[in-house]
Amino acid sequence: MSKHPLLDKLNTDGFVLIPSILTPEQLTTLRKASSETIDLARAGKWPSVRTLPKQFPPWNIAPGQNPAADGIWGVQFLMHPSLPNSPTFIKSYFSAAIVDIIKELLQCSDAELVLELYNLLVRPDRDFELSWHRDDIPATATAEEELERLEQPAWSAQWNLALYDDQSLIVVPGSHVRARTEQERNVDKYGKVDGEIRVQQKAGDVVFYNNNIFHRGAYKADVERMTLHGSMGHVGGSRLRARNVLQHGIGEWVQQIDLGGLDEAERKRAEAMRERLVRMGAESGEVGYSLDG
Repeated sequence: MSKHPLLDKLNTDGFVLIPSILTPEQLTTLRKASSETIDLARAGKWPSVRTLPKQFPPWNIAPGQNPAADGIWGVQFLMHPSLPNSPTFIKSYFSAAIVDIIKELLQCSDAELVLELYNLLVRPDRDFELSWHRDDIPATATAEEELERLEQPAWSAQWNLALYDDQSLIVVPGSHVRARTEQERNVDKYGKVDGEIRVQQKAGDVVFYNNNIFHRGAYKADVERMTLHGSMGHVGGSRLRARNVLQHGIGEWVQQIDLGGLDEAERKRAEAMRERLVRMGAESGEVGYSLDG
Protein backbone atom coordinates (compact mmCIF):
# COMPACT_ATOMS: atom_id res chain seq x y z
CA MET A 1 0.00 0.00 0.00
CA SER A 2 1.43 3.38 -1.05
CA LYS A 3 2.07 5.99 1.62
CA HIS A 4 1.05 8.74 -0.83
CA PRO A 5 -1.83 7.49 -3.02
CA LEU A 6 -2.97 10.98 -4.04
CA LEU A 7 0.54 11.96 -5.12
CA ASP A 8 0.95 8.68 -6.99
CA LYS A 9 -2.26 9.33 -8.90
CA LEU A 10 -1.22 12.91 -9.68
CA ASN A 11 2.19 11.77 -10.89
CA THR A 12 0.71 9.05 -13.09
CA ASP A 13 -2.29 10.81 -14.64
CA GLY A 14 -1.49 14.49 -14.11
CA PHE A 15 -4.67 14.95 -12.06
CA VAL A 16 -6.37 13.42 -9.04
CA LEU A 17 -10.09 13.67 -8.19
CA ILE A 18 -11.07 13.68 -4.51
CA PRO A 19 -14.79 13.33 -3.78
CA SER A 20 -16.90 15.25 -1.28
CA ILE A 21 -14.39 17.34 0.66
CA LEU A 22 -17.11 19.80 1.68
CA THR A 23 -19.77 19.29 4.31
CA PRO A 24 -23.35 20.15 3.27
CA GLU A 25 -23.11 23.28 5.43
CA GLN A 26 -19.85 24.38 3.77
CA LEU A 27 -21.32 23.79 0.33
CA THR A 28 -24.35 25.93 1.16
CA THR A 29 -22.17 28.73 2.57
CA LEU A 30 -19.83 28.78 -0.42
CA ARG A 31 -22.70 28.69 -2.92
CA LYS A 32 -24.31 31.70 -1.25
CA ALA A 33 -21.04 33.66 -1.17
CA SER A 34 -20.30 32.74 -4.79
CA SER A 35 -23.78 33.64 -6.03
CA GLU A 36 -23.59 37.06 -4.37
CA THR A 37 -20.11 37.62 -5.79
CA ILE A 38 -21.22 36.68 -9.32
CA ASP A 39 -24.21 39.03 -9.07
CA LEU A 40 -21.86 41.82 -8.01
CA ALA A 41 -19.55 41.11 -10.94
CA ARG A 42 -22.29 40.90 -13.57
CA ALA A 43 -23.70 44.21 -12.31
CA GLY A 44 -20.36 45.86 -12.99
CA LYS A 45 -19.61 46.40 -9.29
CA TRP A 46 -16.50 44.19 -9.16
CA PRO A 47 -13.78 45.12 -11.67
CA SER A 48 -11.67 41.96 -11.56
CA VAL A 49 -13.32 39.52 -13.97
CA ARG A 50 -12.38 37.16 -16.78
CA THR A 51 -13.98 38.68 -19.85
CA LEU A 52 -15.35 36.88 -22.89
CA PRO A 53 -13.84 35.84 -25.25
CA LYS A 54 -10.36 36.37 -23.73
CA GLN A 55 -8.62 33.21 -22.53
CA PHE A 56 -5.53 34.50 -20.68
CA PRO A 57 -4.61 37.67 -18.76
CA PRO A 58 -4.62 40.58 -19.15
CA TRP A 59 -8.39 40.64 -19.65
CA ASN A 60 -9.89 43.43 -21.75
CA ILE A 61 -11.60 45.97 -19.51
CA ALA A 62 -12.11 49.48 -20.90
CA PRO A 63 -11.86 52.39 -18.43
CA GLY A 64 -15.28 53.58 -17.30
CA GLN A 65 -17.06 50.58 -18.81
CA ASN A 66 -18.97 47.88 -16.97
CA PRO A 67 -16.26 45.17 -16.88
CA ALA A 68 -18.91 42.51 -17.46
CA ALA A 69 -20.63 44.30 -20.35
CA ASP A 70 -19.49 41.79 -22.98
CA GLY A 71 -19.90 38.77 -20.69
CA ILE A 72 -17.68 36.99 -18.19
CA TRP A 73 -16.54 33.46 -17.44
CA GLY A 74 -14.75 34.06 -14.14
CA VAL A 75 -14.35 36.35 -11.14
CA GLN A 76 -10.86 37.17 -9.91
CA PHE A 77 -9.36 37.93 -6.50
CA LEU A 78 -11.70 36.17 -4.08
CA MET A 79 -9.44 37.09 -1.14
CA HIS A 80 -9.34 40.81 -1.96
CA PRO A 81 -10.27 42.89 1.13
CA SER A 82 -12.78 44.97 -0.88
CA LEU A 83 -14.85 41.92 -1.85
CA PRO A 84 -17.77 41.58 0.63
CA ASN A 85 -17.56 37.77 0.84
CA SER A 86 -13.77 37.54 1.01
CA PRO A 87 -13.78 36.18 4.61
CA THR A 88 -15.74 33.11 3.44
CA PHE A 89 -13.34 32.48 0.55
CA ILE A 90 -10.27 33.03 2.74
CA LYS A 91 -11.48 30.35 5.16
CA SER A 92 -11.97 27.99 2.24
CA TYR A 93 -8.54 28.65 0.74
CA PHE A 94 -6.65 28.11 4.00
CA SER A 95 -8.82 25.23 5.26
CA ALA A 96 -7.15 22.07 6.50
CA ALA A 97 -9.14 20.09 3.91
CA ILE A 98 -7.23 21.87 1.15
CA VAL A 99 -3.86 22.52 2.81
CA ASP A 100 -3.36 18.95 4.03
CA ILE A 101 -3.85 17.62 0.50
CA ILE A 102 -1.46 20.19 -0.92
CA LYS A 103 1.25 19.27 1.58
CA GLU A 104 0.99 15.65 0.43
CA LEU A 105 1.03 16.56 -3.25
CA LEU A 106 4.00 18.92 -2.88
CA GLN A 107 5.70 16.78 -0.20
CA CYS A 108 6.33 19.87 1.88
CA SER A 109 5.79 21.39 5.32
CA ASP A 110 3.88 24.50 6.38
CA ALA A 111 7.19 26.38 6.30
CA GLU A 112 7.49 25.84 2.52
CA LEU A 113 3.97 26.84 1.42
CA VAL A 114 3.37 30.02 -0.59
CA LEU A 115 0.08 31.88 -0.94
CA GLU A 116 -0.97 32.05 -4.59
CA LEU A 117 -4.36 32.52 -6.32
CA TYR A 118 -8.05 32.02 -5.60
CA ASN A 119 -10.63 32.75 -8.29
CA LEU A 120 -14.13 31.66 -9.28
CA LEU A 121 -15.02 30.05 -12.61
CA VAL A 122 -18.64 30.76 -13.53
CA ARG A 123 -21.34 30.03 -16.09
CA PRO A 124 -20.46 32.16 -19.13
CA ASP A 125 -22.97 34.55 -20.67
CA ARG A 126 -22.63 32.58 -23.91
CA ASP A 127 -21.07 29.22 -24.72
CA PHE A 128 -17.30 29.51 -24.47
CA GLU A 129 -14.35 27.17 -24.86
CA LEU A 130 -10.67 27.41 -24.00
CA SER A 131 -8.23 26.12 -26.57
CA TRP A 132 -5.73 23.34 -25.88
CA HIS A 133 -2.82 24.58 -23.80
CA ARG A 134 -0.39 24.08 -20.97
CA ASP A 135 -0.60 26.90 -18.42
CA ASP A 136 3.06 27.84 -18.35
CA ILE A 137 4.47 26.49 -21.63
CA PRO A 138 3.66 28.35 -24.87
CA ALA A 139 2.25 26.49 -27.86
CA THR A 140 5.32 27.56 -29.84
CA ALA A 141 7.64 25.52 -27.61
CA THR A 142 9.63 22.77 -29.31
CA ALA A 143 9.49 19.22 -27.99
CA GLU A 144 12.89 19.76 -26.40
CA GLU A 145 11.72 22.96 -24.70
CA GLU A 146 8.59 21.24 -23.45
CA LEU A 147 10.58 18.37 -21.95
CA GLU A 148 13.05 20.73 -20.31
CA ARG A 149 10.19 22.46 -18.49
CA LEU A 150 8.21 19.29 -17.74
CA GLU A 151 11.23 17.61 -16.17
CA GLN A 152 11.34 20.33 -13.50
CA PRO A 153 9.27 19.99 -10.31
CA ALA A 154 5.76 21.41 -10.54
CA TRP A 155 6.35 23.65 -7.47
CA SER A 156 2.60 24.21 -7.12
CA ALA A 157 -0.73 22.50 -6.63
CA GLN A 158 -3.70 23.77 -8.65
CA TRP A 159 -7.30 22.78 -8.01
CA ASN A 160 -10.93 23.14 -9.09
CA LEU A 161 -13.44 22.80 -6.26
CA ALA A 162 -16.91 22.35 -7.77
CA LEU A 163 -19.92 23.82 -5.97
CA TYR A 164 -22.22 22.38 -8.67
CA ASP A 165 -21.66 19.33 -10.86
CA ASP A 166 -18.95 20.25 -13.35
CA GLN A 167 -17.57 18.44 -16.38
CA SER A 168 -15.91 21.44 -18.01
CA LEU A 169 -12.27 20.37 -17.60
CA ILE A 170 -10.90 18.28 -20.49
CA VAL A 171 -7.47 16.68 -20.02
CA VAL A 172 -5.14 14.19 -21.68
CA PRO A 173 -3.98 11.88 -18.86
CA GLY A 174 -0.23 11.45 -18.70
CA SER A 175 0.54 14.40 -20.98
CA HIS A 176 2.22 16.28 -18.12
CA VAL A 177 5.37 14.12 -18.40
CA ARG A 178 5.94 14.12 -22.16
CA ALA A 179 6.12 16.43 -25.13
CA ARG A 180 3.02 16.84 -27.28
CA THR A 181 2.38 14.21 -29.91
CA GLU A 182 2.22 15.24 -33.55
CA GLN A 183 -1.57 15.16 -33.36
CA GLU A 184 -1.63 17.33 -30.23
CA ARG A 185 0.80 19.81 -31.77
CA ASN A 186 -1.38 20.23 -34.89
CA VAL A 187 -4.87 19.85 -33.43
CA ASP A 188 -7.50 22.52 -34.00
CA LYS A 189 -7.88 24.79 -30.96
CA TYR A 190 -11.00 22.91 -29.86
CA GLY A 191 -10.51 19.64 -31.72
CA LYS A 192 -10.64 16.10 -30.41
CA VAL A 193 -7.39 14.62 -29.11
CA ASP A 194 -6.65 10.92 -28.73
CA GLY A 195 -7.05 9.89 -25.09
CA GLU A 196 -8.82 13.04 -23.92
CA ILE A 197 -11.33 12.75 -21.07
CA ARG A 198 -13.76 15.06 -19.32
CA VAL A 199 -13.18 15.17 -15.58
CA GLN A 200 -16.53 14.38 -13.95
CA GLN A 201 -17.01 16.37 -10.74
CA LYS A 202 -20.00 16.22 -8.45
CA ALA A 203 -20.81 19.16 -6.20
CA GLY A 204 -18.25 19.20 -3.39
CA ASP A 205 -15.59 17.27 -5.34
CA VAL A 206 -12.14 18.76 -5.88
CA VAL A 207 -9.70 17.93 -8.66
CA PHE A 208 -6.02 18.76 -8.32
CA TYR A 209 -4.06 18.85 -11.55
CA ASN A 210 -0.62 19.62 -12.89
CA ASN A 211 -1.04 22.96 -14.63
CA ASN A 212 1.16 21.81 -17.50
CA ILE A 213 -1.02 18.83 -18.36
CA PHE A 214 -2.37 19.28 -21.91
CA HIS A 215 -5.88 20.54 -21.24
CA ARG A 216 -8.69 22.89 -22.15
CA GLY A 217 -12.15 23.90 -20.92
CA ALA A 218 -15.65 23.93 -22.44
CA TYR A 219 -18.37 25.95 -20.72
CA LYS A 220 -22.11 26.07 -21.43
CA ALA A 221 -24.23 29.18 -20.89
CA ASP A 222 -27.23 27.13 -19.80
CA VAL A 223 -25.41 25.03 -17.17
CA GLU A 224 -24.85 26.54 -13.71
CA ARG A 225 -21.19 26.73 -12.79
CA MET A 226 -19.54 27.86 -9.58
CA THR A 227 -16.10 26.31 -9.33
CA LEU A 228 -13.45 27.65 -6.98
CA HIS A 229 -10.14 27.71 -8.84
CA GLY A 230 -7.06 27.98 -6.67
CA SER A 231 -3.35 27.37 -6.52
CA MET A 232 -0.82 27.14 -3.71
CA GLY A 233 2.92 27.03 -4.21
CA HIS A 234 6.18 25.65 -2.86
CA VAL A 235 8.87 28.17 -1.92
CA GLY A 236 11.29 26.33 -4.21
CA GLY A 237 9.37 27.60 -7.24
CA SER A 238 10.99 31.04 -7.05
CA ARG A 239 10.79 33.03 -10.33
CA LEU A 240 9.22 30.11 -12.21
CA ARG A 241 6.07 30.41 -10.09
CA ALA A 242 6.34 34.20 -9.78
CA ARG A 243 5.38 34.69 -13.44
CA ASN A 244 2.43 32.30 -13.29
CA VAL A 245 1.06 33.94 -10.13
CA LEU A 246 2.00 37.62 -10.24
CA GLN A 247 0.85 38.10 -13.86
CA HIS A 248 -2.67 38.29 -12.38
CA GLY A 249 -1.88 41.38 -10.26
CA ILE A 250 -2.21 39.87 -6.78
CA GLY A 251 1.02 41.56 -5.68
CA GLU A 252 -0.73 44.94 -5.67
CA TRP A 253 -3.02 44.05 -2.75
CA VAL A 254 -1.88 40.81 -1.13
CA GLN A 255 -0.57 42.64 1.96
CA GLN A 256 -4.10 43.92 2.63
CA ILE A 257 -5.76 40.49 2.87
CA ASP A 258 -7.60 40.29 6.20
CA LEU A 259 -6.64 37.03 7.89
CA GLY A 260 -8.45 37.85 11.11
CA GLY A 261 -11.24 35.36 10.49
CA LEU A 262 -8.88 32.37 10.71
CA ASP A 263 -8.06 30.55 13.92
CA GLU A 264 -4.65 31.26 15.44
CA ALA A 265 -2.79 28.35 13.84
CA GLU A 266 -4.31 28.98 10.42
CA ARG A 267 -3.58 32.70 10.65
CA LYS A 268 0.09 32.22 11.51
CA ARG A 269 0.52 29.79 8.64
CA ALA A 270 -1.33 32.13 6.25
CA GLU A 271 0.73 35.16 7.29
CA ALA A 272 3.94 33.27 6.63
CA MET A 273 2.63 32.08 3.24
CA ARG A 274 1.83 35.66 2.29
CA GLU A 275 5.27 36.89 3.25
CA ARG A 276 6.87 34.24 1.06
CA LEU A 277 4.81 35.47 -1.90
CA VAL A 278 5.79 39.08 -1.23
CA ARG A 279 9.46 38.09 -0.98
CA MET A 280 9.21 36.05 -4.18
CA GLY A 281 7.76 39.06 -6.00
CA ALA A 282 10.47 41.40 -4.72
CA GLU A 283 13.19 39.01 -5.84
CA SER A 284 11.66 38.33 -9.27
CA GLY A 285 11.04 41.86 -10.58
CA GLU A 286 9.02 42.25 -13.80
CA VAL A 287 7.56 38.83 -14.69
CA GLY A 288 5.42 39.44 -17.80
CA TYR A 289 2.75 36.95 -18.91
CA SER A 290 2.91 33.19 -19.39
CA LEU A 291 0.68 32.90 -22.49
CA ASP A 292 -1.07 35.05 -25.10
CA GLY A 293 -4.70 34.78 -26.14
